[in-house]
Amino acid sequence: MTPTPRTPATDLATHYVPAEVEGPLYRSWVERGYFTADVDSSKPPYSIVIPPPNVTGSLHLGHALEQSMMDALTRRARMRGCDVLWLPGMDHASIAVQNLVERHLAETEGKGRFDYSREAFVGKAWEWKERYGGQILDQMRRLGSGVDWSRERFTMDEGLSRSVQTIFKRLYDDDLIYRAERIINWCPRDLTALSDIEVEHSEEAGELVSIRYGDGENSIVVATTRAETMLGDTAIAVHPDDERYRHLVGRSIALPLTNRMIPVVADEHVDPAFGTGAVKVTPAHDPNDFEIGRRHDLPALTIMDERAVITVPGPFAGLDRLEARFAVVAALREDGRIVAEKRPYQHSVGHCSRCDTVVEPRLSLQWWVRVESLARAAGDAVRDGRVVIEPASMAPRYFQWVDGLRDWCISRQLWWGHRIPVWYSPDGDDACFGPDETPPAGWTQDEDVLDTWFSSALWPFSTLGWPDDTADLKRYYPTTVLVTGYDILFFWVVRMMLFGLYAMDDRGPEDAVPFRTILLHGLVRDASGKKMSKSRGNVIDPLLWMDEYGADAVRLSLLQGANPGADQAINEEWVVGTRNFCTKLWNATRFALLNGATVTGEVPADVSGADAWILSRLQAVVTEADALYERFEFAKIAELLYHFAWDEVCDWYVELAKISFAGPGGDRTRRVLGEVLDTLLRLLHPMVPFVTETLWTALTGRDSVVIAPWPAADTARANPAAEAEIVAVQATVGEVRRFRSDQGVKPAQRVPARLTGAGSGEAAIRFLLRLDEPGEGFAPTASLTTAGGVRVELDLSGAIDVAAERARLTKDLAAAQKERDVNAGKLANEAFTAKAPEPVIAKVRDRLATAEADLLRIQSALEQLGG
Repeated sequence: MTPTPRTPATDLATHYVPAEVEGPLYRSWVERGYFTADVDSSKPPYSIVIPPPNVTGSLHLGHALEQSMMDALTRRARMRGCDVLWLPGMDHASIAVQNLVERHLAETEGKGRFDYSREAFVGKAWEWKERYGGQILDQMRRLGSGVDWSRERFTMDEGLSRSVQTIFKRLYDDDLIYRAERIINWCPRDLTALSDIEVEHSEEAGELVSIRYGDGENSIVVATTRAETMLGDTAIAVHPDDERYRHLVGRSIALPLTNRMIPVVADEHVDPAFGTGAVKVTPAHDPNDFEIGRRHDLPALTIMDERAVITVPGPFAGLDRLEARFAVVAALREDGRIVAEKRPYQHSVGHCSRCDTVVEPRLSLQWWVRVESLARAAGDAVRDGRVVIEPASMAPRYFQWVDGLRDWCISRQLWWGHRIPVWYSPDGDDACFGPDETPPAGWTQDEDVLDTWFSSALWPFSTLGWPDDTADLKRYYPTTVLVTGYDILFFWVVRMMLFGLYAMDDRGPEDAVPFRTILLHGLVRDASGKKMSKSRGNVIDPLLWMDEYGADAVRLSLLQGANPGADQAINEEWVVGTRNFCTKLWNATRFALLNGATVTGEVPADVSGADAWILSRLQAVVTEADALYERFEFAKIAELLYHFAWDEVCDWYVELAKISFAGPGGDRTRRVLGEVLDTLLRLLHPMVPFVTETLWTALTGRDSVVIAPWPAADTARANPAAEAEIVAVQATVGEVRRFRSDQGVKPAQRVPARLTGAGSGEAAIRFLLRLDEPGEGFAPTASLTTAGGVRVELDLSGAIDVAAERARLTKDLAAAQKERDVNAGKLANEAFTAKAPEPVIAKVRDRLATAEADLLRIQSALEQLGG
């Protein structure tokens, strides 16, 4: 391995420019194999599989957050001596890619899908994937994601296709896959079934129409937003205990606009308190109605074709469902059947997430996974602790999904995807064939492909070589942790649990699970807490921020808000703040290098003062960071390291070190400063890898912080006395700085002063406050005693214009008195306190307290001016 050339201190640029550093650094990490797992290593394994982004995708803030979390975990694990596998890859995204390819072909060749043979169209899709897919992988490199590129996978590559066929065959043979007619989500444009996640619901203004079925005593009123579906009604349902309709149960009533009679059935599904307490039953076009139909053996009449065009003979035949809706309502109105019409009526409407077409519930012959036994196993694995959900508050949501899981529709009427491995004989027989089996001559394969989630449910083990018992599968399965959003807990996480426990059951219960821990993160929202969407115009492109501020700044901004399971808001100002933090680190390290800080040699055991303080604090920070990592508290880790670096190291220790550099303890402080920065940069590296790599290699002259050891706390360096000493100095400096500001003394102004009771901290206090020793004839004009008991007397006669300062303070005093009187008057007014809301009253109390504190401060300052 070629060592990284050392960066001499004088070569560290004056300013940090991320664009000049990030690309070359990342390429060097990959070329040196830092991210490549070693299956033969003696180190303990640590493995994560990336939630595979769609091949159509580009990096958004959710991806950036998720990958920053995974990168932090894997970089730390690598530094802790683990053999780390972070496996990358992409999902083929059946319906999304097919839509894009169809659009591309329409624009470039003027053709639709059915103008090609199936094989030709799939070939076009592969061409599109190779040419346009995978840009998100390059964007991951921009972010600094330390994945093992040598093991990159794709859900339709040869190995994963073999995995899909193998598990389908096993499930089929175990009677866990079957074919049946059920109600599914159907897209009339894409002509395919949709999974629930491919349906987006929105509140829309429609029309609620109340229709009278039957006449006189044999009539019932029902309400619907989809009047056209009445053409497929096969019953009216009422609750069995509803006295209003008990006399009608078992009878038949006339279905308007048709020549059919339909029965009235009693079903406990009906809510008697909702609407009229009666519902129309259309088993072929509503999932709840389908279940009622099954319970009462009702016929299911399909009234529209796959394009949502009415097929029932009569005046509505050939109409699109939306055209038919208006026509049916008009006919019912003319027939005197409309009892009430409510418009606009707000209700939830499902749309295809890819083309925005309104989804149609449709009775369809599809392939299904029988989930009862699989779901029970998935629930048990979390209940008995084999899999831990973080945060624990998300576990009830997991159980809500897995315990109520219904059979899963896995077939899609598409051409791009894993084709279902079932063949049909010329006589109509069917059989499933695995990857190493050949169907008999003359048999034809099922036309449908599998739901994208079917193949991605195999991701933790198919990517490692299953069904073959590969070395990677033996070493890296189960994976250590799954990092993903809570929004796909059901759609992906639960399904990985179903298939992992099933496919890997030969390993035994402990090792069949796909991951030891499920870490769920929230959504990234805009600064106002609103969900980002193109329609709102609040979508943020993290790549633009990376161009402007660097990848480290974007990563740290996201991690600062990453509380487990919680949504977070973000805006550009926060990224500016984290960019400034990176600049602060740069400047502190450059200062240390220019002043001879070193990481060579041992730090003497007898350090004292600020050196002892910062080393003691450093050990506490290392210990706390480790504890927070174990709980995946990224936001708290970021806050801890941010404030330690900025507030304690840069703002205090670097300043205090300047005193030592000029004295006999300079060499000792140079070694302490070097060690502190060495340790701090290693602690920060998992979160901000680029700037820490640049600074750490410059500071230490070693190869790379990527492969440096993770810091270990040294409890022997804990020094409560030294910490107390510096805390006292900080308190004194803070109080005197505020006092000087109140007196109008500029921060850079040197002032003669006499200190009493400062002890060993006097030199530090004088240096930080720019206080000169009192000379002959010293005559203090102002003084204060700090809370810590330090008496500070100052001669401000040459530092301020007393007359101007008195005028300024007198003006401020008048303003504070007015603010006090106004708010005191409000609180004394019973009319105000009796009617105003408590938050308003509390705000007035706060203003009064602030005004009274200002009065005391200003009056004290005036007294100090004398005269």
